[in-house]
Parts: sequence; C-alpha cells; structure tokens
Amino acid sequence: MIYFDNSATTKPDPEVIESFAKVSANYFANPSSIHPLGGQVEKLLEAARQQAADLIGVSKETVIFTSGGTEGNNTAIKGVALEHQSRGNHIITTQAEHPSIHDTCRSLEQIGFEITYLPVAEDGTVLAANVEKAIRKDTILVTMMQVNNEIGSIQPIEEIGNILKRYPKVLFHVDAVQGLGKVPLNLSGTGIDLCTFSGHKIHGLNGTGMLYVNHTAKLYPLLHGGSQESGIRSGTENVAGAVSFVKALRLIREKQNNQKDNVLKNLHDKLMKELGQMEGIEVNSPLDGANHIVHFSVPGIKPEVIIHSLSEKEIYISTKSACSSRDLTESHVLAACGKSKEVASSGLRVSFSYENTAAEVDIFVKELKKAIQQFKEVLR
Repeated sequence: MIYFDNSATTKPDPEVIESFAKVSANYFANPSSIHPLGGQVEKLLEAARQQAADLIGVSKETVIFTSGGTEGNNTAIKGVALEHQSRGNHIITTQAEHPSIHDTCRSLEQIGFEITYLPVAEDGTVLAANVEKAIRKDTILVTMMQVNNEIGSIQPIEEIGNILKRYPKVLFHVDAVQGLGKVPLNLSGTGIDLCTFSGHKIHGLNGTGMLYVNHTAKLYPLLHGGSQESGIRSGTENVAGAVSFVKALRLIREKQNNQKDNVLKNLHDKLMKELGQMEGIEVNSPLDGANHIVHFSVPGIKPEVIIHSLSEKEIYISTKSACSSRDLTESHVLAACGKSKEVASSGLRVSFSYENTAAEVDIFVKELKKAIQQFKEVLR
C-alpha cells in the first residue's frame, strides 16, 4: 500500500495508541473528583499540558486541549467574535481558507458580523500589506491558515503578525493544523494570539488537538458547564486523548528536528519535477510551498476516476480537504487562485509523511500515467 493522503489524516503511531490505551485503562477517574484517584488523573493531565507547552514554546496556562482543528478554529473565531462584539464586528480572513474557517465566518455573517475575504495571489498567498489595508476601527480579528491544506501555500504569518502588533485590539488567529511538525512556526513574540493544532495530522488520534490562547486573548466559551480548560471548554476532559496528543506532538517534533536528509523536500521536488514533465497536467502547488503537499490537475478527467483507478493499485490520494472531498464541484481554493473552472474541478492532492519514500513516488508516477492513458483510450 502507498498512502499519499496524509493531509487528510495520518496513520496513528503505535506509541500514541499505546499511551492512549494505558491512560484509558489506568487513569479513568474524573480529574475534577476530589478523591485520590481524581487527583492522580488531574496531575497527569497537567503534566501533559506542561509538556505540550514546552514542545511549542509557550506557557502552560495558554494550552487548551480540544477535539481537533474544527473545534479549535470555531472556538477561536466565534469566541473572539462573541466576546468582543461590543467594540467591533469586523473580521478579516482570506478567500482560500479551510471550511472550518470559511464556513465559521459565513455563519457569523448571518448574525450581523462583517467579514472581509481578502484575495490571494496565483500561489495562494495573501499580501501582508493588504491585511493592514483591510483593518478598520471595528476590526476585532484576523484569521487564516499557516499552510493551505489543498495546495500547500505558506502564508507570511510572521510578517502579518508583526504588522498586527501595531493594532493591539485586533487579535490574530492562525490555523497551524497542516504545518505542525513540518513547517516551522514560532508562537513567541510573533504577534499570534490564538493557534489551532490537530492530533490526527501528526500520527495522533482522531478527536485530539489543542488551541493556544495567549494570556491577553479573551474568548466567549462555546461550551458552558464545569469550567474545565480555563473555562474555555467545559466538559469532562479527555485525558487519554490529551496525553496521546502530546505523545504524537513529541514524536513529530523529533522527526522534524532529526531530518538530516530532507525527506519531505526530496519527495516534493522529485514529484514536482515528474509532474512538470507530463503532458496534460497542470501543477497547482507553488514551488516554495510546504514540502509535504503537491497538488495538480488533469483537465478533462474527473478526479474521482483517477482516484478510483489508483485505489485499485492500493495507492491512495485525494482531491481537496477531506471535509469537502465528497463535494465534486470546483475547489474554492483553486478558484481563488485564478484557476479556470476546468482546472479547479479536476484537482488531485498528494500529501507525504516522513515515512514515505522515493520508490513510492516512482510507482505513483508510473500508475498515474497508466490511469491517464487508459482514460484517453476509452474516449477514442
């Protein structure tokens, strides 16, 4: 099997599964309980929180454990909107966001918030200067992805963060789900107030993740109840999930830091070169994008045809965000990049992990050529 759909989800690391199982079996008490068993679980949870904070270079109090990217983005965006609506109702984002940002912003429009959707260049990036130009007196939030989940564009997060330092009343939220463990991001001193992470993109488990919330950022909680997670996310904590997420975070950091042979870059460059030499293919990913994502289109062929053909060879890729991959209409990301409808509706995404190999790329390219040729022969 060749698994090239790691931006949708990754295969859980055995150590992560083991940590989840051990905590579930041995630390099952409610961490809010006042008896000794509850106290042990609470200590374990807080130890995991400290480890997570150390791994991303922030203080322990800023770490909120969540169920993943969608919850983290909703908590950040809606939390800011509802908490600060008395002083402003304007939010800035881009036209090429993940559905968990784009649709969240759309939902806020329905209750009176104004959203500016900034255009992106052909490579999917936004100009930092355009972000500043869009700021108004009633702007309360700027929200965007670090790495585009479809084509791998890397936004100028640090440049935008430095600009926003001059606007202390405007909070900055970054969705770092696709970049975690692959594209560096420094949360300290970069002007980022909120940042979303997800476990299942880093060989962790589905339903695990975290949200970084700067000390100065106040959020209106979407869940009320027991005031867990600093009052931002009420509900009995998923301690096993939190511990397993931190295990996945530590392991992906080790892989990221120990890459002496640039595995992801080599795979990325190899595939980009191969695709660039093939007729009838348009590469959509920028050359300087994230190394783990390569996106291309085969105009005239429905992407599901190629995906099914490759699946028969046990090669697995995808079209766009897994959250919307069953929607076979054109990609709003490619449309925002100025691609034609034919290109935007025929996109395919290959996404690597550190476990993938150059030999797998060779096999993929060979089978992709076969699939395209077979389709052309059918049309003759």
